[in-house]
Amino acid sequence: MTTRPNGSLELARMLALGVPLVAMATALVAQYGFGLPPCEMCWWQRYGHIAAIAFGLLGFILRGSPVGRVMIALAALGIFASGVIGAYHAGVEYHWWEGVTTCSSTRIEGDPLAAIMAAPLVRCDVPAWTMMGLSMAGLNFLFSVPAALAIVGLLSKARAKGA
Repeated sequence: MTTRPNGSLELARMLALGVPLVAMATALVAQYGFGLPPCEMCWWQRYGHIAAIAFGLLGFILRGSPVGRVMIALAALGIFASGVIGAYHAGVEYHWWEGVTTCSSTRIEGDPLAAIMAAPLVRCDVPAWTMMGLSMAGLNFLFSVPAALAIVGLLSKARAKGA
């Protein structure tokens, strides 16, 4: 029976890239496939996953290097941050606490009033979609935080084995 010497490290590497890719794909399908535009806090969650994708890719590129392990750990941090923001966002949606009041804008071409009137109003305190009472922010928390902890655990296991 043969064993893979870096099984834990390889699984950590795959999760570090796979989890944020699936999360971003889900968010983009919800946005463009089902017409659910993201609110400001949804964007904050995406930033963590986008960073994790970049770090996860670097983890694959720098495979076998100590820097590659650091990239995997940084990807786990991005995934964890996205999950924590998701928990905060879910709390705002369930009205457990009040969210931050922010206003963001982009450069407006043409008639500013027409652009403002045509822009969708996306509130952070109202879930755009739920499944069994869980919003997308809540689901992000439930999947991202355990995944990030699993990646860190796998990295620790690989280090303990000397892999």
